[in-house]
Amino acid sequence: MNDLSLFNDFFDGFGDDGYTIPTLMPTFNYKKMFQMPKVDVKEDKDTYTLTMDMPGKTEKDVDIELNQNVLTISSNDEVKKEEKSDKKSETKWLIRERSVSSFKRSFTVPEDVDCEKLTASVKDGVLTVAMPRKALAQPKRIPITCA
Repeated sequence: MNDLSLFNDFFDGFGDDGYTIPTLMPTFNYKKMFQMPKVDVKEDKDTYTLTMDMPGKTEKDVDIELNQNVLTISSNDEVKKEEKSDKKSETKWLIRERSVSSFKRSFTVPEDVDCEKLTASVKDGVLTVAMPRKALAQPKRIPITCA
């Protein structure tokens, strides 16, 4: 396989909508889809480069793990607890949607990626993961001898 499998999240809800008969199409969680960071992947002769928009995040907010050719990028922001005071505050929240944001995306890494040399960096809210390619073993012709 020479392409990254980018549709893993697309099929997350396949067949688990609570019915006994499996559905033919996956169920979609639109809120989840809009909260997922967008990803671009490009390929050149030496490297695959994955870039992911992560506004407001730093390297401390993101976890990257590679396990059996599956690259998983995740982040989980904890809710900041407000300190209570005896004094009644004059302000109150009318809408509060930014308190928690978390995501987890997994990608199948191609066989020609040198997994020992992956690098990742965050700059200006964009995560970049460089995946250097290695030469794959070429097919070898095995001579047949007469016994």
